[in-house]
Formats: sequence, structure tokens, C-alpha cells
Amino acid sequence: MDVKTKTMGTVSIDEKQVITFDHGLFGFEDFHKFAIIEAEYQPFYWLQSLDEPGLAFIIVDPFLIVNDYELDIDDRTLWEIGIDSPADVILFAIITVPADGSAVTANLQGPIVINRKNNVALQVILSDSKWTTKHNIIKALNKKEAK
Repeated sequence: MDVKTKTMGTVSIDEKQVITFDHGLFGFEDFHKFAIIEAEYQPFYWLQSLDEPGLAFIIVDPFLIVNDYELDIDDRTLWEIGIDSPADVILFAIITVPADGSAVTANLQGPIVINRKNNVALQVILSDSKWTTKHNIIKALNKKEAK
């Protein structure tokens, strides 16, 4: 399947890369189909809307940023996307790269949870105040290296 992307022109993807958000993402509730596409720079990926070529997010595995990342998501929420086991879960955090050159941040308070078995996903909001929507990636990686 060919997909028009925000940053890479038209790319071919496999159907396995398509993720469905029944409720969309927060602030983007009208967009339900996305593809996960490898970015030019690893370990980042693009979460590219299939509904709107100009809508894409940079995402990353949050465990690459912080070792002690924990999610307390109730079973009912996970049931919505068919999660039966923790092994079914893939997690991503949305990255923000400000145009003004300020710190690159990760939204660790609102991770994306994907069921690897059916590619249905949702964005959750964690109640733990330890995680923020603007978690400074460079500071976190420096702290991680210091340990």
C-alpha cells in the first residue's frame, strides 16, 4: 500500500504497519488510521495519519528514555483494545521537537498503547504525576547514562 507522508513523500507500507485508533488521539479525535513508519534516525518512528498526509508524529519507545517507566492502566481500558496479556502490548511516546530550538520532549503522561495482535491502539492518560507531557529527553538520557 502506498502512503503519502508529511516528510518522506510517498512510501510503501505493509498492512501490518497500519494501526487503528477507535477514538483517535487526544486533540485529533477525527483521525483513526495511522501507519508506523521507520524514521530516518533510529530509534524514532513516524506515526503517519492515513486520513491526512500532513498529520504525523514522531514516536519512540519510552523505555529507551527512562528505565523506570511504569504504567498503571486499568484492565477495562486495556480490554477496549483486546489486550489479554502484557506481552500483547507495544508502547510509544509522542515526541515534540519545538521550532524555537528549545528542549526536545516526550509525552510520557499520554503514551500510545498498541495491541500487537490486532493493531488496535489507544492513547491513555496516566494519573502518576511523575510522568509529564514535556519530559526532557536529553536530561533523561544524561541521567540514564549516569546510572
